[in-house]
Amino acid sequence: MMKLTIAKVDEVLFKGMAASLSCTGALGDLTILPHHAPLVTPLKKGELKVVDSEGKEIRIAVTDGILEVGGNEATVIL
Repeated sequence: MMKLTIAKVDEVLFKGMAASLSCTGALGDLTILPHHAPLVTPLKKGELKVVDSEGKEIRIAVTDGILEVGGNEATVIL
């Protein structure tokens, strides 16, 4: 598991432990798993797919944003 936060300026959409995060970065589709290498990338229009600690899939529409990964933690700012 990894710590994951997905937030807008005025709203937290997800905060907790996650098994994976799938999204579309500047260079294509990404899947972030626990202990992923450090990464910062802009996000393209599409969808975030989160698998939480209970195996539940959560989908969040994205128009743009940024993803930062490091230290077994991922943060998405939309």
